[in-house]
Amino acid sequence: MKRIKKPVFFIVFIIIAVFTVTTFTGVYTRYGDTVTSWIKGVSDIRWGIDVRGGVDVTFTAEEGYDATDEQLDSARSIIEQRMIANNITDYEVYVDNSSDRIIVRFPWQSGDEDFDPESAVKELGERARLTFREGVEVDENNLPTGVTETVLVEGSEVDKAYTTYDSQNQEYVVAIEFKDEGAQKFAEATKRLIGEQISIWMDDTMISAPNVQVEIPDGKATITGGSSGFTFESAKSLSDKINGGAMPFKLVTDTFRTISPSQGEGAKDAMILAGIIAFSLISVFMIAYYRLPGLVAVISLIGQIAGMIAAITGYFGFNNSFTLTLPGIAGMVLSVGMGVDANIISAERIKEEIRSGKSVNGALSNGFERGFSAIFDGNITVIIVAIILMGAFGTPDSVFNKMLSFLFSWFGPSAAGEIYSFGYTLLVGVIYNFIMGVTATRLMSISLSKFKAFRNPKLYGGK
Repeated sequence: MKRIKKPVFFIVFIIIAVFTVTTFTGVYTRYGDTVTSWIKGVSDIRWGIDVRGGVDVTFTAEEGYDATDEQLDSARSIIEQRMIANNITDYEVYVDNSSDRIIVRFPWQSGDEDFDPESAVKELGERARLTFREGVEVDENNLPTGVTETVLVEGSEVDKAYTTYDSQNQEYVVAIEFKDEGAQKFAEATKRLIGEQISIWMDDTMISAPNVQVEIPDGKATITGGSSGFTFESAKSLSDKINGGAMPFKLVTDTFRTISPSQGEGAKDAMILAGIIAFSLISVFMIAYYRLPGLVAVISLIGQIAGMIAAITGYFGFNNSFTLTLPGIAGMVLSVGMGVDANIISAERIKEEIRSGKSVNGALSNGFERGFSAIFDGNITVIIVAIILMGAFGTPDSVFNKMLSFLFSWFGPSAAGEIYSFGYTLLVGVIYNFIMGVTATRLMSISLSKFKAFRNPKLYGGK
């Protein structure tokens, strides 16, 4: 305790104050019409579809069909391509290889009153049509003006496409192998179109337009990335799209639900208002009943709330922004409740020590030490629960889902983004409870006790 000096309170308080303000407002710079975000604020929160409205659908393979990992990746690539073609850029697509599922979530298209979610889902799940066409119709800006009419080879005549590395030219390429009939058609086309382009289309979207360098008589073609070259990711993306055109299975809608924007917004506003009212009442109670420890607790609770918001917005460079759902808000509220409980435990222990005749310094030291074990046990239990929730209801590519897949694979598919969000905010909230409700509270309280004005036992609950 002697190592904690008077300035520590002000240092911790300033850190919490600056952290809270920047978490809520963000840090932006503006140059003309260009706005650069250095630190994201609450306006950058990505709301889940249960708040802003949207579609949650799960596709599976036809009954009895066992899709390969490559086929599922191709299907995902097709769905993503169709999302972009429909100007839906804020989407989530996950592949669950263990159960041949593709989970798709995307928000309601704002301002589009004619948006029909059922038609959108049907379009996403339709069999993609891949075609190789003659030439490219472009405008003065060298952009495609429409679908080229002359079809040379159909996607069903492609045997497979894959990414490989050309060691001679030191670049990634996309290799395509055609079936017998497709190989014959492609040989005739490449012989006739040397020096010209053969465009590759997915439905009505052009995905590549390589130049024909030589005749390809054996049905084994190679696409290079041109002057800029392919990365492994871009080459694999193209090969996935080409494989998708020859995908041998049909996507079947397993689950489908929609949420209207007005319903989600109303629920979000109600929960946020309830949270603000509850926090205000708790703050008044803590200060009135526990006095100085109550005031310190309110400061640490504000820091805990700011920390949870920072973990959602992507405030720190090492974590990405997180999609916040209504259960996620509930997880934040529950975490704040646990933060209140932690501060109450410490304040009660300090009050007991004061009333047993201990000095302020002795009461603070013993009170925090006695209270920590109860706080630690309760919070560790919640951390375990949060991890289990994130493992059970996380998407197949989430960390905890992979860690616990050996356990939950016995119970079948259960991905639910809303429950995962609840587990995430609960986990983050408990971690910040240790940082703010335990560490910051202790530092500020002991620092304040160094001031003569704050050594009065009455300020800590003494008579």
